[in-house]
Formats: sequence, C-alpha cells, structure tokens
Amino acid sequence: MSTPKKSTRPPFAPADRPGDRPADRPGDRPADRSGDRPAERRADDGIWLRVTRELADDLAADAIARDRAGKAPFDEVARLQEAGLPALLTAPGPHGRGADWRSACAVIREISAADGSVGELLAHHSVLSWTTRFLGPAAGPLDLDARTAEKGWLLAGAVEPGGPDADRAGLALTPAGGGAYVLDGRRAFASGVTVADRLVVGARCTETGDLLLVLVDPAHPAVFTDPFPDRVGQRLAGAGTVTFDKVTVAPGQVLGALPRDEHAVAPYPTLAPLALRLLLVHVGLGIAEGALAEARDMSRASQAVAHHPGAPASGPSVPASAPLGDDPYLLRSYGELATAAHTAAAVVDRATDALARGLLAGPLLDVEERSDIAVLVAAAETVANRVALDITTRVLQLVDPATAADPYGTGPGPGFDRFWRNVRALTAAVPPDHRLRDIGDHYLNGTHARLTLLA
Repeated sequence: MSTPKKSTRPPFAPADRPGDRPADRPGDRPADRSGDRPAERRADDGIWLRVTRELADDLAADAIARDRAGKAPFDEVARLQEAGLPALLTAPGPHGRGADWRSACAVIREISAADGSVGELLAHHSVLSWTTRFLGPAAGPLDLDARTAEKGWLLAGAVEPGGPDADRAGLALTPAGGGAYVLDGRRAFASGVTVADRLVVGARCTETGDLLLVLVDPAHPAVFTDPFPDRVGQRLAGAGTVTFDKVTVAPGQVLGALPRDEHAVAPYPTLAPLALRLLLVHVGLGIAEGALAEARDMSRASQAVAHHPGAPASGPSVPASAPLGDDPYLLRSYGELATAAHTAAAVVDRATDALARGLLAGPLLDVEERSDIAVLVAAAETVANRVALDITTRVLQLVDPATAADPYGTGPGPGFDRFWRNVRALTAAVPPDHRLRDIGDHYLNGTHARLTLLA
C-alpha cells in the first residue's frame, strides 16, 4: 500500500495539484549565475499558477530530507530559476514579467506551504526588486526590476546599514572620486545571502552621513559570506553574515539615497517595510496551511491503515471512498484549526488588497492612506502569527504518535516539527504587544503610524 501523495494546498482548498516530482536533482550544486535563465515567463500569460503549483509539489516531495540536511539552498534556487519565479516576482513594469502584488503574494504563500525557507527567500527578493521604484526619480541609472527580470537574478540584502553590536558592525561607504565608493563592514542578513546573485545593501557615507543603497555582486573576491549554522528554523533560507573588505562600488551600482530627515519622507516609499512584513506574514500563514494539509493527509492515511489492517506495505492506494476518522474530538480539532486558518487568511487578504491599492497609487499615496495600510498589516501580523503558531503546535497532537513515524513502515517520519520551527523563527522577532498598541492608538486616537523607510 503506498502512502498518499503529500498536499501543500490549504486544508480548505480542493486537492487539485497536478504533477509529481520530476527526476532526481543534484543535492548540492551551485546556482547558475551565467545570466541565461530558461523559462522566463510573462506575468500575464496565465501559466504562473500551474508553474507555481508544480514547483510547490516538487519542493514538498523532498522537504523533510532537505530540512534535515540543512545545506545551503543552491539546488532550491536552481529550481526557482528554472521555473522563472525570480523574474516573475519582480515589480511589474514595461519588461512584462513582473507579477502584480496580489499574484506575488499568492505565489509566495503557495511555495511557503511546501517549504517555508524558500518562501522567505522569495519574499525578500520580491520586495528588494521594488527598490528603485520606491526611490523614484532620485534613484540611480540602474533599473533594478527590469535588470533582475532580464537576468533572472535572485536578490538578497537589507536596507538598514546594520548596528553597532558585534554581530552587525554596520556598513560604510567611503567616497573614492568620480561617484564611486569603497564599501566596508560586516552585518548579518536574515535570508538569501549565501545563494544570491546580487545583494542590495544600505550603507552610511563616511563624509555626508547619507544612507545610500548599492548593488553588489556577492561573487566579488572581497565579499565573504558565512552561513548561520544550526538554525532552529528556516534552515534553508540562506541566512548569513557578509563581510565587505574594501569593495569598489561603481557609480552605476549606486541605486540612490534615502532621505536623512524623517519629515521629508513621502508616504509611498515607506510602503517598502510594510511590503516585506506582509510578505513574511504570507510565508508564515503558508507554512501553517501546509502543516495542516499534511496533518490531514497523515490522519487519512492512519485511518486507512486502521480500516485495512491486512493491506500489504506496497500495493494500490486506499480508495478515496475509504472511511475516514469519525472521532468527534479529532473532527472538532480539525474544525477549529481550519476555521482559524480561514480567519487569518481573511485578515491577511484584506491587508494584501489595501497594500496593492497603495502600490498602484504611487506618489499620490497620502499619509492617511499609508497609515490605514500600516494598521491592516499590523493586524495581519498579529492574527496570522498567532494562528500559525497555534496550528503548527497542535498538528503535532493530531497525528497518532504510534503511527507518526510512518504509518506504512516504508521510510522516515513526517517531520512535522519543521513547521513549528520555521514559524517560530519567522515570528520570534515580531513584537505583538507593539503591533497591538499601534492598532489601538490608531483606532482610539486616530494616530498616524510613523513614516519610516526601515523595517
């Protein structure tokens, strides 16, 4: 009897995912950095949904083994680039390959249900592709989203220059004449730096104090990356510490400068940190939906074995009409968790729609609209993070411990702990009390959220 195919679809969505995992891939090969990316796909050709679902199935098939191995995600990035997702998840524009905001969120959430680490990689990449859009006319000559789509780059990095502590000594740019700079310093990054094609980083100019955003090739001989070992969760997100040792930054690599005066910041660019926060919420919710769907499949498999105890270890799958669990407490638990997932999805989708409207407004976005978006994003974080932690904790109780290792005795256990570890790693740094305070202040006093370009 064969184990039912794992589903990464939400527990309340139809199990209509096509395709099985293709032929085995190399387990640890570097990403293709040649610039020739196959399967570049337009965002409006209707194929992205099928491509995403097939890739999610591919990632789900060996998610446990990859999580346990904990290797740098070169193979995962190669799969993404083969499917064309880095090009798809860029800011939409004349290049024609960028997905609209709602579609980008849907893609990232679908991938996260199969592998939360890969979802986080794509979330950071997607927001960073908007960098020159948010900077506007002040941006440098490099059209980052178009170049990223054309080359199929995977972007990583962060706008903040880092802090004074030992782990984030901060980044500094020293003018070298002719508009060039020399980049020095060391800082930690949450995602992608061990496998990225390009890094977008913020650094302080040593002469003016301006915060500049620059594009750096991580293959530069003066760029050194150290991965984070033994992470609790999100082990395949490519997090690490990067050291820049007198890296020359040409004028064309300077993307632009952020305003020094907070009062001079326009509302539209301050959507950048909100966009990243919301995409990470989609990642967390996707992980929870994937956990619940996999627990459902395991419960069905356990019930099938219970009703067919004499079935061989290998053979035809249990018919779809086989009786499933009728334990009222089990049914109630699944009902509670599916309802919680519905609720979180509704709150997250409302914030997603609001941010999509804000991105379309562009420079016309006003302070009031931006404040409303900030509150909806904070609400999405608060609700979805709580639900994701609850679901990924309780699914461990839904699977019979006697059969959780493998109901058919054919291989390793389901590895449900990875879902909780991944959600915990994503949400640990998000202070729910602060988010609730901001929501309450806005609701009670009409206070506008502070305009900031930093996460």
